[in-house]
Amino acid sequence: MRIGVDLGGTKIEVAVLGLDGTFLYRKRVDTPRGQYRKTLEAVVGLIHQAHHELGRTNPRDRMEVGIGLPGAISRHTGRVKNANSTCLIGEDLQGDLERLLGFPIHLANDADCFTLSEAVDGAARGRHVVFGVILGTGVGGGIVVGGRLLGGPNRITGEWGHNPLPWPGDEERPGPPCYCGKNGCIETFLSGPGLEGAHARRTGTQVRAWEIVRQAETGDAAARTVMELYEDRLARGLAAVINVLDPDAIVLGGGLSNVERLYANVPTLLPKYVFSDRVDTPILKARFGDSSGVRGAAWLSG
Repeated sequence: MRIGVDLGGTKIEVAVLGLDGTFLYRKRVDTPRGQYRKTLEAVVGLIHQAHHELGRTNPRDRMEVGIGLPGAISRHTGRVKNANSTCLIGEDLQGDLERLLGFPIHLANDADCFTLSEAVDGAARGRHVVFGVILGTGVGGGIVVGGRLLGGPNRITGEWGHNPLPWPGDEERPGPPCYCGKNGCIETFLSGPGLEGAHARRTGTQVRAWEIVRQAETGDAAARTVMELYEDRLARGLAAVINVLDPDAIVLGGGLSNVERLYANVPTLLPKYVFSDRVDTPILKARFGDSSGVRGAAWLSG
């Protein structure tokens, strides 16, 4: 059995997986926003409760624990960097958790965990090179090769969301400001807030992402135009990844991955931008939805 923890900006989820990947136990709590110490306490409490629920009361009888976080651990400092949950930045998350728990843990970026889950036994099972995409409040990515996460010296593998939007038009330069300090990052266009911002700039009204999708489906001209622009931007972003990585599959996760029209429209746009005579890369919807993050965290210990 393995324990996975998905440490998100709004919720923390713990799950215990059997060796066959089935859920044996799950629980979610709200994330204490902006409160690092309370976040530590919440994570530790969930892990202890999971051990207790599965009958692991002996301190030496511990299951492997993997944790996905919205950021990365700096190889240089050992502390959190690049986290959109900014209260984590600069903190010794791994060290603090291991001191509180009394045993080692495995940490990885949440998009890496998502990709690992979908590559091991999800939508991209059996594919050799898998690129996983998170389209939510942020835009993340991860790469799995041969069933294992691909890492690098900077621990930023798959961070396509903080590259510039490819082939930008005049109206897309310099682009919206990003929390990373730059303008025009892919994340500022393809995240949920990015979609909402595009709609607001066109209509002057602030509408939630899901309402924009609904309005486009019911024939609203402005919403339809915004969604078509979103799809073209997504195609451009993914085309740049395909040109570099040429993955066997791309899997979409995050809230916007539930927009069904993406799977029909984006593949038809890719040939405009991919450097090839045809594009055979499938764009797949995540099999496990928002459970992929916690499942992938559990697989970290495998």
